[in-house]
Amino acid sequence: MNKNIKFVQGNEACVEGAIYAGIDFFAGYPITPSTEIAELLSRRLPQKGGKFVQMEDEIASVCAILGASLTGHKVMTATSGPGFSLKQEAIGYACMAEIPCVIVNVQRGGPSTGNPTHVGQGDINQARWGTHGDHSIIALTASNHQDVFEMTIEAFNLAETYRTPVILLFDEAVGHMREKLVIPEKNEIPIVNRLRTALKKGVDYHPYLPREDGRLPMSDFGGDHRYNVTGLLHDMWGFPSNDPKVVKGLLHHLNDKISNNIHRITRYKEHYLEDAEYILISYGSSARTAIHIAKNRRARNEKLGVLELQSLWPFPKEMVREKCRNAKAVLVVEMNMGQVLAQVKACIDRPETVFLANRIDGELITPSDVKSILRVIQGRGV
Repeated sequence: MNKNIKFVQGNEACVEGAIYAGIDFFAGYPITPSTEIAELLSRRLPQKGGKFVQMEDEIASVCAILGASLTGHKVMTATSGPGFSLKQEAIGYACMAEIPCVIVNVQRGGPSTGNPTHVGQGDINQARWGTHGDHSIIALTASNHQDVFEMTIEAFNLAETYRTPVILLFDEAVGHMREKLVIPEKNEIPIVNRLRTALKKGVDYHPYLPREDGRLPMSDFGGDHRYNVTGLLHDMWGFPSNDPKVVKGLLHHLNDKISNNIHRITRYKEHYLEDAEYILISYGSSARTAIHIAKNRRARNEKLGVLELQSLWPFPKEMVREKCRNAKAVLVVEMNMGQVLAQVKACIDRPETVFLANRIDGELITPSDVKSILRVIQGRGV
């Protein structure tokens, strides 16, 4: 048996991706449906010399990984539902202090305690807007286990590249289903490691002074250089400042480093888009349904295609607009009240041709659910 082929849950595929990416610290608190990530890492991390800590709650968990990241480690935490809500203040702190970290949210039904053991995709807007202030965020997702593995690696790579928290928005169906995972050989997938300053001990170090390429070299906290870390607006030394020029410059930097690199951050897949007259836009487990329908309809000579989003934030509006430019109609397939639908409508040339096929009852959206909406759209002659 090939040891690099496994039959795993989606949550385990996430763990394998994190290990491949070089995680060496995890702090978390068990919560359905993400608990398996913590359980597996509690065994796997010590085996590779890493550290696993079960904290007293979700707030402590995210704060612990921020501290560990500042000392030079690759870090991750995982949660679901209300646990993700508890992490929002610290996510804002990580954005402001530019601390690389990965935060997994295996989505379930909500709001509040909601529907803990059933699927949902209602946290899309929370991932973008959950913490206050003017900030940018990166959020990735996946519909199958091979992509869960690869998007987890991408999350670590993007966190280190842009010195930012990266959110992995999986969902319960992907997290708990089982399918094949092929783990690539070491170095087959490129890994981005921490960019550390070349300045020697005793030389003045500016922790928030970007290089010409926009990246900020880091120095391990407690190591060669002393510097200040704060959630307050700050200058290039890390000390609090309310100077309008400093404040304006910092906020532009925090947003521009992500918004100016949307073309580098955007991840997506195309299925039968070459001549598609009707396009389904979907993500996560919902995309599996969309792809299934497109495949079956293609066999009946219907020109149906799927645009599968793997990066949800920053929303790839230019790419979506271009891919859907010639479509008669666009159908967004998701399991919420239309959170990605709103983004698609805002960027499509003809928003009146964008429709929603959704399900919000804790059950996986089915081909029949989508077909019924498609029939209505086609019956209108759209």
